[in-house]
Amino acid sequence: MVNLPLQPRYILPPLCLMALSALFAAFNLNDVLEFNRQLIDKGQVWRLITSQYVHANWAHLALNCAGIVLIWALHAEHTKPTQYALHTLFLAAWCGIGVYFFCPDIHIYTGLSALLHGVIVWGAIKDIEVGMKSGGLLFIGIWLKIAYEQFHGPSAEVSKLIASRVAVDAHLIGAIGGIVLATPLLINYIKKRQA
Repeated sequence: MVNLPLQPRYILPPLCLMALSALFAAFNLNDVLEFNRQLIDKGQVWRLITSQYVHANWAHLALNCAGIVLIWALHAEHTKPTQYALHTLFLAAWCGIGVYFFCPDIHIYTGLSALLHGVIVWGAIKDIEVGMKSGGLLFIGIWLKIAYEQFHGPSAEVSKLIASRVAVDAHLIGAIGGIVLATPLLINYIKKRQA
């Protein structure tokens, strides 16, 4: 039987993330919030963070919401609401700054997917730290997905669905951000193994 984390403290953070992104979409705020390299160069640095919360279209948002729900089902019990907010904010900044400095060919960028790659990597490491064998499988699986994207490029089907190029390099940046975020967990895990 599946035991989903249905308590409000587990449901509200991902719902808030989805609601925020849906609100930005409903008010069509992409022109003000999306990653636009030219405008960031002119001083609109908030776009480094806010670009993670806007989407190319409703299908793009729906795909990312599906990712949020999956991560909630897998890892909601690992975080408190404040920690969830801080993790997503850190990863939003990490991904935006990473895309800016390491992906000079990306001029316009939107979406939660890079941030979500970081969240799922953090969750997999947390699973490992607490002794869940599924964490190791998830960790390997996400890195196999990222490696596949790096060698074979973005999915043409997904690009067509979201009417935008899938930024696979941003996924890699997000996953690395998840490892950075999980560094204290890794240190704790190593200390436990050595004890």
